[in-house]
Amino acid sequence: METHCPRCGLLFSRGPGFVFGAMYFSYGLGILFALPTATVLVMHQVAAAWIGLIVAAQLAVCSPLLVRYSKIVWLYFDEWFDPQ
Repeated sequence: METHCPRCGLLFSRGPGFVFGAMYFSYGLGILFALPTATVLVMHQVAAAWIGLIVAAQLAVCSPLLVRYSKIVWLYFDEWFDPQ
């Protein structure tokens, strides 16, 4: 990951709490991403073990994107509350 934006010079890693904030956003995005799948499976009366396996597989496949976008969302959120 770049340390600064090449266009505007914004510092991307904004301190030790930056990773933790992005982790919380990743957790939230993961829930928002998995909830529709779990809801559809529950409505079709799929066994709970299969629901857990399917949702875990979905999150495992999509976690690189979730982590990347959670860092982006956290960066915007952090910049909005604490502009530098």
